[in-house]
Amino acid sequence: MTIEPRIREELHTLRDQVRHFQGGMVASVDGMVIAHDLPDIEPDGLAALTAAAIGVAKRLTEATGQGDFEESLTRGADGYIAAYSAGRRAVLTAVASPATNVGRLHLQARKAAERIGALVDTPPRR
Repeated sequence: MTIEPRIREELHTLRDQVRHFQGGMVASVDGMVIAHDLPDIEPDGLAALTAAAIGVAKRLTEATGQGDFEESLTRGADGYIAAYSAGRRAVLTAVASPATNVGRLHLQARKAAERIGALVDTPPRR
């Protein structure tokens, strides 16, 4: 069984838990889409942009002695884009409107990223 349906389920759960959540995506750290729930956003482009942003964020945390990258939040005039480390090989990207409770987004997305990371990092059964 592939992990994609289980990850999509996590994304749907996140949508149910966070008001004004517009969609989410899980991609590999090098920018390949694993699963997404993005009705109005092209996932391949977002995965590539997330990989680039995470690369910069990792260098920033390393250069300032803040440890390994865990998450990043970008606020735009029309909402938020948050990226969360999901294990060693993936990133959860969340897109939300400006009305989103950012604390709730962080709380639920961190939990989802932890569960997704466990799925992605676990070797497949034979």
